[in-house]
Amino acid sequence: MKPFATCALFGAFALAMHSASFANVPCEDTLKDVRGARSSAKLSDTDVVKVDELINKGIDRCNADDDDRANGFFKQAMSAMGK
Repeated sequence: MKPFATCALFGAFALAMHSASFANVPCEDTLKDVRGARSSAKLSDTDVVKVDELINKGIDRCNADDDDRANGFFKQAMSAMGK
């Protein structure tokens, strides 16, 4: 197998495994984790606005039974909090 093909195959596998880890988690469970992290996070005023906006977007998607996108927003919020 050529080096590029090997890298592409490995990258596709890694992406699939990463996506699969979020696909099986109900957004309601992820929201509990995010809310717990948010309650103890020390954030600047700018970060508070950003994190709260991401959490609200996640809640909207969660209420629409779109767990994958909701978890994506929650993951971004966790990253913005440094978690």
